[in-house]
Amino acid sequence: MSKKLDEELAQALSHAEQQETPAVVKPAAASSPSKPRTRSIGLLATLLVMVGALVALFLVGFKEAAVYATPVDQLLASKDKLTGRKVRVEGELVPGTLVKRDSPCEYRFQVHGTQAALPVRYPQCVIPDTFRDVPSGGVQVTVEGTLAQDGNFEASLVMAKCTSKYDPNSHEMKGGAQAGEGPLSLN
Repeated sequence: MSKKLDEELAQALSHAEQQETPAVVKPAAASSPSKPRTRSIGLLATLLVMVGALVALFLVGFKEAAVYATPVDQLLASKDKLTGRKVRVEGELVPGTLVKRDSPCEYRFQVHGTQAALPVRYPQCVIPDTFRDVPSGGVQVTVEGTLAQDGNFEASLVMAKCTSKYDPNSHEMKGGAQAGEGPLSLN
C-alpha cells in the first residue's frame, strides 16, 4: 500500500512541475467547517459534565466530613440535630472534675459554658501538658468527638488553650507560674 502512495505522490509532483505552478493542497477540514465546531461543542459538554460531577462529589463528601465548631451552650441547645455527628466543642474545664481511670485508660471531666455543663469522656491515656485541673478555673478546652444519645460527649481529641498572661489593660503580665515553677519551665 505504501508503494502505491509513493507512486501517486511522485505523479502529482511531476504533474505540478510540468504546469510550473505550485501545487496547492487543501486540507480536508476546510471542506467541512461544521466538524470541528461540533467536536469542540461535544468536548465542552463533556468537560462541563465532569466538572459538575466533581463539584457534586465534593459537596456530598464534605457534608459527611464536616465538623461543627460550637460553644457548649449552643451544642446542648441543638442537641437533637447534632447527636451522633462529629462536633468540636469549646468551653471551660469545670474545676475539680478531671478524673483519670487506669484500666481501661480514660479521662473524664466536665466542660461548661455560660449556662450548662457537658460531661466528657476521653478514652486515651495521654492528654496535653497544658490541660490541668486548676482550682481557680479558667482552663479553656476544645474537645472534638460525638455527642451520645445519653448526653455524654465521647471525645476523640482534647486541645487545651494556653491562657495568656498578658493583661492588655495594664500592659503587664498577670500572675501565674513564675520562672522556674511548673512543668513548662525552661531552666
